[in-house]
Amino acid sequence: MPGAGRAAGVRRLGPQPSEEPPAQEEDQDLLLAAAYVSDAQYNRNVPFETSPRAIRLYYFYNHWTMQVAIYFFICVDLSLALFEVPALFPLPFLATSIAEVLCLTAFFGRLVHFAKVTPQMVFWKDTKNICIMVTIVIRRTFRSIRNTLPDILYVFLLFVFSVLIFSLMALKLFGDRGLQTVEGSPYFTNILEIAFELYVLVTTANSPDVMMPAYNFSWWYSLYFITYIIINTYIFMSVFLAVVYNNYRKHLKNEIRKLAYLKRHKMIEAFNILKVKVGTEFVVMEARWKQLARIVMPHISGPHLELLLRISDEGQKGHVDKMNFIRLADLLNIQVVTINIKRHPLEDWMPRVYQSSASLLVQRMVRHRIFVWVYDVIILINAIFIALDEKNPFISYAEWLFLSLYIIEILLKLYTYEPRAYFGRKQFWNWFDTLIIIAALVATVANTTIQSARKYNSQQILDIVLILRILRLLRIIVSIQRFRLIVTTLINIGPTILTFGGLVLVVYYVFAIIGMEAFHGKVQFFDPNFTTPNALVCGNPALKDSAFARDRYCKNNFNDLASSFIVLMELTVVNQWHVLAGGFALVTHQAAKLYFIGFHVVVVILIVNIFIAFILEAFFVAYSLEKSEVETAIEKKIQELGVGIQEEEMQDGKLVDNMDAKDSGFSGDDGDNKRKALKGLYFRIASKKYRTVDALLQQMFESEIAPEDEGPSLDEILNFSPGDVYPKNPNFENSA
Repeated sequence: MPGAGRAAGVRRLGPQPSEEPPAQEEDQDLLLAAAYVSDAQYNRNVPFETSPRAIRLYYFYNHWTMQVAIYFFICVDLSLALFEVPALFPLPFLATSIAEVLCLTAFFGRLVHFAKVTPQMVFWKDTKNICIMVTIVIRRTFRSIRNTLPDILYVFLLFVFSVLIFSLMALKLFGDRGLQTVEGSPYFTNILEIAFELYVLVTTANSPDVMMPAYNFSWWYSLYFITYIIINTYIFMSVFLAVVYNNYRKHLKNEIRKLAYLKRHKMIEAFNILKVKVGTEFVVMEARWKQLARIVMPHISGPHLELLLRISDEGQKGHVDKMNFIRLADLLNIQVVTINIKRHPLEDWMPRVYQSSASLLVQRMVRHRIFVWVYDVIILINAIFIALDEKNPFISYAEWLFLSLYIIEILLKLYTYEPRAYFGRKQFWNWFDTLIIIAALVATVANTTIQSARKYNSQQILDIVLILRILRLLRIIVSIQRFRLIVTTLINIGPTILTFGGLVLVVYYVFAIIGMEAFHGKVQFFDPNFTTPNALVCGNPALKDSAFARDRYCKNNFNDLASSFIVLMELTVVNQWHVLAGGFALVTHQAAKLYFIGFHVVVVILIVNIFIAFILEAFFVAYSLEKSEVETAIEKKIQELGVGIQEEEMQDGKLVDNMDAKDSGFSGDDGDNKRKALKGLYFRIASKKYRTVDALLQQMFESEIAPEDEGPSLDEILNFSPGDVYPKNPNFENSA
């Protein structure tokens, strides 16, 4: 966001004469307070003016439609490289020019909009506003890289020094021996070639080829390469990861600490706007609190709002004190799912049949854990049959049997559980399972029909059938708790993985544009059946007898954006990347290798290591954190009101059936009769898997701040550095 790193909405304008009636002034105060709470809820750091017009513009600036629109124009602007020369899908120059002008207009309009809501001094002092539209997707990740660079630079310089020292040693050891490579070229006679080959050896892409001439000459020379690999590949690369991880964790801690205190500062600002004095303390009245919550979250339901008010005003005094008001942003952030308990339709349509002893026996069987275990075993047996020969008639008939068993399972579950609950919005695995089975049934019937016609065999449909059968094995993940934990963690880190993906996309895009400018048309792809001399050298005589041409790497070129991205992906994997670099160096200049080395340093050494550091931190946090104090308070109040459903009861198809009579507010001896009586609204905390890693870390830090602690001053918050310790939080220091 523009102005990231500065206080959000901290600049209050001095008292100004106003002709507005008191009611309108109260509405403006409410809107301003809601802006502060909303910023605290979403951790926004955008400074804004507090005049009525600026506040309305600020609300519009943060509206989801504006966010979607700007992301759309960013995608369009980046995709223009697909249609401009060199183009994958050529379009007229006028069309791409008009599209680019529209995108630039949108970016400029967004910048002007931001200038209208933020103080002018803040806007012009923030140099990021010049390029904010390009970096909006990757700002957090880019900041992590920027913070990590100074420390990793010293390690990188030491690494380069080590490579150069070994290069000089190699020149003196092998330069005058008259050794030759397999291609017949002189071996290690040029210091620049030696440095490049040794740098490639760090990635192991040319091992053991690079040492074979020396090793064939003398066994003792292998000790040189072994020593080099131990020092530079294993020690230095491990040190790179350690330095990146340590700095990433240090700066992440500082970011989270700053966000936590800014959030508290905004909530205190909102409280000071709405507070009134009752007795000896300042409070926010219940009516104002409700109005504020509805402005911040317009679509909140009445029961949900009432639940949050019960938590904030435990004594039912008609007002909310300062400590409970500060928790409002956290309360709104926690997803409380409202559940409307309804009976099964069959219970209304044919109650005698559905409540008969045979029907109840079937329902008890389906709800029992053994039912899940039986189908787990069926899935494992099915996996064995999938691996066997498809042409065997017995295997073909067995697949029909397995498919029938899966259909029976879904029908039994739909008979036992209320269909709308079974296919609820959060019941991902139920949807996945049903869609896979239906698709497999349709594809299998289609394939069988085609084969029975004996006219032709559709390999495409057969491939779909085989893939759908394999996807059915993913059902095992639902049944094993440890698998679920891993999947939950992956979902937690999903948003940030996408952020890193955006960063990699932009880096790829930049290197692709540079690559197309430098290497476009230098390498040509010909059909594999072509045997002309020009085709054998990828359309460039400079590649004659090169490893690039021998390996038929002609399609690895920079002739369009899509091909460039594929080449960059191959470079990221690092296998054979020296062959690609050598080929493009032959068709241009040896200095072209610097392009490939630069890409390796930026992507493989820097970005990939930061990504690994993030994955490590994410798993540590996901495995160590429990529920927050606010979540615990919500769950406690839900249970006190007798309207609670536990998370476990929403999994494995249990849904509402395992509710305890005491918790649900209903009593009765017979569990099935109890189910018949369940009506009305119930609540539960949404699954933990939807909490992001940043939120979990912030929760950990906030748990260490005393409720009455208002934190440091605003200037101190904005000037936090990773070395500051305020307050001393041992748990957070150790974990983040």
